[in-house]
Amino acid sequence: MKFSERCWRLRLAVLVIATSLLTGCATAGFESGGVAMCPPVVEYSREFQSRVAAELATLPDGSAVVEMMADYAVMRDQARACISN
Repeated sequence: MKFSERCWRLRLAVLVIATSLLTGCATAGFESGGVAMCPPVVEYSREFQSRVAAELATLPDGSAVVEMMADYAVMRDQARACISN
């Protein structure tokens, strides 16, 4: 393989990755009025929330599940903000 072929493949790979990332940004669904659709927010009962909190408290510090739940809380807040706009 010549240097120019390697350079060409690198450019093609960068182009494919960039296109893929930009396409991901453009795939949001829209309502007929042109407004982005908000994801639904599932409502949980107080009892269920208490049960989840108790279960999370038993997990060790640095648990991956605890970190994922923190991310999930942020996404729920963002969905609520989207709905209220």
